[in-house]
Amino acid sequence: MTTPADSPLEDLVALMARLRAECAWKSAQTHRSLARYLLEETHETLEAIDEGERTGDWTHLREELGDLLLQVYFHAAIDAEAGRYDVRDVAADLAAKLVRRNPHVFGAGSGATPVADQDPHEINEAWENIKRTEKQRSHPTEGLPASLPALLYADKVIDRMGRAGRPVHADLAAADDGDLGERLLALAVEAQASGLDAEQALRDAVRRRVSG
Repeated sequence: MTTPADSPLEDLVALMARLRAECAWKSAQTHRSLARYLLEETHETLEAIDEGERTGDWTHLREELGDLLLQVYFHAAIDAEAGRYDVRDVAADLAAKLVRRNPHVFGAGSGATPVADQDPHEINEAWENIKRTEKQRSHPTEGLPASLPALLYADKVIDRMGRAGRPVHADLAAADDGDLGERLLALAVEAQASGLDAEQALRDAVRRRVSG
């Protein structure tokens, strides 16, 4: 996959290289020093999505996506200077991954079983199966960052353990006599079984109280 030399994405490569060379603050940054900004921009992007859902105006999201993209280019520029890889390599890896994990679109070159139709559930299952084969994890939750928001972390653990044939059992009625953590876990299990996003549901509920 190639990108036209005069595209804004290619322009940004040159822009970042110049900023790293000529701006004292930017040249002093490392992956670790930039981590806080990546987290901040991620949360601002989530806020812009919520705003777009509420107002129908997605202009703010466009800006925040640009700020998030800046973080990707910034980190890639640091590694480009070290001779490891650049943002083009990042994009090439991503493109190859998308082809491998979408055999229903690109064919079964990865060896995966193609999805016969466009059922979203089946497509997601095929993606997860290919991913699991690629990762070869020693434990279903290997690689999950424990720093994820608690509800999102619980959702990921519940999903992965279930796929591995080791479902997380938590009954809300039975958990009522237990501690708060067990009750929250039971709600997360209930949410996933119902096809709901517990993290987003809680965010929406809190937002209704704040704006009400």
